[in-house]
Amino acid sequence: MSYMYMPGATAVGVQFDGGVVFASEKRIAYGNLLVSKSTKKVFQITSKVGAVCAGLVADMQILSLQISALSKIRTMEIERDVPPNTVAKMMSNMMYERRYFPLLTQVIVGGVVGEPAIYTLDPLGSILPDKYAAVGTGAEMALGVLDPQFKDGMSEQDAVELVKKAIRAASLRDTASGDGIDVLVMTKDGAKEFTEPS
Repeated sequence: MSYMYMPGATAVGVQFDGGVVFASEKRIAYGNLLVSKSTKKVFQITSKVGAVCAGLVADMQILSLQISALSKIRTMEIERDVPPNTVAKMMSNMMYERRYFPLLTQVIVGGVVGEPAIYTLDPLGSILPDKYAAVGTGAEMALGVLDPQFKDGMSEQDAVELVKKAIRAASLRDTASGDGIDVLVMTKDGAKEFTEPS
């Protein structure tokens, strides 16, 4: 008898005063098999909007490429930066259109065009706005860190430390998460990206 394994992962997003920060660990595991220790699950969609995923990374890579292209077209049409809610809605539409053969990925998307914003999307395209979010097999452990420690109006440094702490907590308890942390910080000035050990 064969079983279909969904890859595990942990991805988090946090809104802070002036921006949003995303983080993900780098491991891909199918069941008991560790497939990769160096997978990038954070994506810069536009200069002001980013995303992070849990689930099938290939599906998210395709989704991010298509949404990035659509965002460039939309930017030329409206002659200004595309806000994160528009990017989230474009992703939602694409995921819902594929609902019978879904893109098997959970996404946190957000950025800064005006006010910072974060949205969580499930594989069928439901959009949930929030100030912080976690998705993937390690989401419960990550939320156990985020729930008590998140505060409105956090500084960028505090938000970065919080997402790293959440990913590390999940990596300790979730065998499908680990092998380092990718962090993407989006502010009105653009994007910063770096990697840290777990």
